[in-house]
Amino acid sequence: MNTENEFLFQEEIMELLINAGEARSQAMIAIKFAREKKWDESEVAMTKSKQFSIVAHSIQTKLIGLDEGSGKVPLNLLMVHSQDHLMTAMLCQDLAKEIIYLHKMIANHRDE
Repeated sequence: MNTENEFLFQEEIMELLINAGEARSQAMIAIKFAREKKWDESEVAMTKSKQFSIVAHSIQTKLIGLDEGSGKVPLNLLMVHSQDHLMTAMLCQDLAKEIIYLHKMIANHRDE
């Protein structure tokens, strides 16, 4: 593989890493807003989280397609790290939904 191709893959991997990291960060921000009973802000943060996740997942899908299961995309520590970020972000989003729901239930229960 030539250096130019390796550089292009590194750019894609960095974009995956950045978007996955932002997806996780926005999910955590959504939890913080829910704790403060700022429901609208929490929903906006979750929407942003989903948008970043969609971008990250599309990059991942593109890299998988380019690899064609034959090792064309270099596997290095940065690639592993970016995949870890994406998986963590997706898990964080799932947990954030449940935590936000619980915060709403508690708030509604206290208001009764």
